[in-house]
Amino acid sequence: MSQVRHASRTVLLALVVLLAAPPLPAAPTRPGPGDPAPANETAFEDVSQVVAVEVPVNVVGRDGKPVRGLTAADFEVLDAGVAQRITGFDMVDLDPPASPGPDQPAGQPDVDAIDVIEGTARRHFLLLFDLSFSTPTAILKARLAARDFLLSSLHPSDLAAVATYSIEQGPRLVVTFTPDRAQLARAIDTLGFNPATREGAFKSDPLRFMIAPPATTRVELASPRSSPTGRGQELRTQRDQAATEYISALATTSERDERTFERSRITTFTKALAAMARTLDSVNGRKQIVLFSEGFDSKLALGRHETGGDDAELENQATLTGRIWMNDNDQRFGNTELQNDLNRMLDEFRRADCVIQAVDIGGLRTSSEAAGGSSRGNGQEGLFYMANETGGELFKDTNNLNLQLDSVLDRTSVTYLLTFERSDLKLDGSYHRIKVKAKLPPGARMSHRAGYYEPRPFKDLDPLEKSLLASNAIVNATPRRDLDMNLLVAPFRSNETMAYVPVIIEVPGRKLLAGHTDDKLNVEFYGYVNDRLGAMRAFFSEVVSLDMGKGREGIEEGGIKYYGHFDLEPGDYRVRVLVRNADTGRTVVSTTPIHVPTYTPADPVLLPPFFMDEQRSWLLVRESSEVAGRQSVVYPFTVNGEPYVPSAKPVLRPEGQSKLCLVAYNLGSGSVALDAHVTGPDGKRLPGGRIDLVERTATGIAGVDKLLATFEPTGLAAGDYVLQVAVTDPATGAAEASSLPFQVQR
Repeated sequence: MSQVRHASRTVLLALVVLLAAPPLPAAPTRPGPGDPAPANETAFEDVSQVVAVEVPVNVVGRDGKPVRGLTAADFEVLDAGVAQRITGFDMVDLDPPASPGPDQPAGQPDVDAIDVIEGTARRHFLLLFDLSFSTPTAILKARLAARDFLLSSLHPSDLAAVATYSIEQGPRLVVTFTPDRAQLARAIDTLGFNPATREGAFKSDPLRFMIAPPATTRVELASPRSSPTGRGQELRTQRDQAATEYISALATTSERDERTFERSRITTFTKALAAMARTLDSVNGRKQIVLFSEGFDSKLALGRHETGGDDAELENQATLTGRIWMNDNDQRFGNTELQNDLNRMLDEFRRADCVIQAVDIGGLRTSSEAAGGSSRGNGQEGLFYMANETGGELFKDTNNLNLQLDSVLDRTSVTYLLTFERSDLKLDGSYHRIKVKAKLPPGARMSHRAGYYEPRPFKDLDPLEKSLLASNAIVNATPRRDLDMNLLVAPFRSNETMAYVPVIIEVPGRKLLAGHTDDKLNVEFYGYVNDRLGAMRAFFSEVVSLDMGKGREGIEEGGIKYYGHFDLEPGDYRVRVLVRNADTGRTVVSTTPIHVPTYTPADPVLLPPFFMDEQRSWLLVRESSEVAGRQSVVYPFTVNGEPYVPSAKPVLRPEGQSKLCLVAYNLGSGSVALDAHVTGPDGKRLPGGRIDLVERTATGIAGVDKLLATFEPTGLAAGDYVLQVAVTDPATGAAEASSLPFQVQR
């Protein structure tokens, strides 16, 4: 199985770099240029400053069911009291959820359902475990309830994330928003304690899609309420013991009852979660924060609200006799400073379009466990306050979250997505309040995004915000085009069970350097691949630092070509690639499907045509040894022993002739016929272009053929095209086809 890789390195450019030579063999819609950018993405000086603001709206009828059938004419959006023209309208209906296929595990999405829903309209669930105001026993029970909810109740298109909070570490994102139920299940089981990562057996994923190798997460989809036996029970017991020790180590001493100490802990809690809420604004759409906690002693912040009791009687007597100094107003009415901190935190959640669904996990314990557990005050009132103030609910006294959270899922199964545009924003991060008016049926209630932040310069974002922007773009397959990118992915047979899949990324330099003034250029490369169930199977990531010196002009005229790879089993996948200027935030995202065949003799395969000539000069950056892993693989791009680097999107001249190589498996012996035609980007066949077979080389590897050919783009005007190639065995008539985009340039 593929190793996951992450690295950062520096490349020094002392002179203008015009690199076209190949490396030595080594072992190993949404916004286009000038289109409106979403409100939580950075706008740039050289593109339109129009900001598209998306407002998800949920409407629930008197019967508690979502209201369907509303139109754009039924809504009015006001930004700071000024009515806005609704430029986009859509209704997303998730009911009923798609039924799983015959070989699809329960709760695991099918990839066909993942990318069909707009990112803002997709539901987002953040399962947040409070490790400081909860006992280890309650948290372990909460994991089962959370896991069951995750695997049994969510819609295939829903995205979920797992995070923890502790006084010692603050908020910590364990797994980012993803459809990968197996990685989420592992995150719930470990709550961030991953011995494989700590021991170096598994490289860390910087965007937090993967916390364990795919092979180890396949078993994570089993029902949490099943009762394993033998070795399975032993492993679960060991995992629970490790998690208990980890949680206990993070828990601050819970028996200290000094109010000043407890207040400081609550202050730390509210300020840390307020900061987390601010970063969650980077994620499009409404976020349901499912908070698993026993809560803090609410009397410290909210006061004692009961009217009877001995304490209340003594306070009343002191007031009547004029001895008001004997009353403790903080104890009776709550501490004003704590209340302000709490309300500021909740305001940040509302502003980031987050709803807190609070789960009192004290109710998940048995009476005997509760009796011997926490000595903290009752936290239900504080949990209720947090949920109620953000539009959520308090769930208590249950071990089955599905029954209670089903109402949340039902109410949010229909989302109306309203879009309006602003071209007069200052882009300074200031907050705008939104009000939505609607013509609703009698008794219906509406909830919507409370407001939005204006975009801020990318350099002002904190690391978690930048990470969430990247992961959000990758998981939603958002085709951002601040930069240009060409992508070539091809599966080569590695051994009987695996394929070596090079990923060639070409990023032209002009847009990459637009607005970049520093002498150092930092470029982030992220590559992920998911299977048809949405599970992430492998990734690579690397930050390349370029000390440009006098080489800036060379990069502007050419660009950067990055060579990475995946190791994959046979199957159908989707490759997701993001490249970002780490200094300006300019980003490009692209996805492409790939089929990894079995390479059996009865399964002929033709890889995409590999053009060997380069019209553009690239700075070639190959994955570092840390990223590439330790598996020894012969460099696949060679012809008669000579290496080359193929073009992801060849640039051809109409009068020129270009060499290309066709790699095929299991074509059989004897002569083959080569045919090709040209289509436009719309798939329509066009006249022009000529291909000629030069030779069928001897590779010395059984079942592997390399055909050398030439291609002339005769009769084609300047523009973008696709070359469709077919190789036919005259003896059997069997044909294999492949394609590659190219450009004709005058």
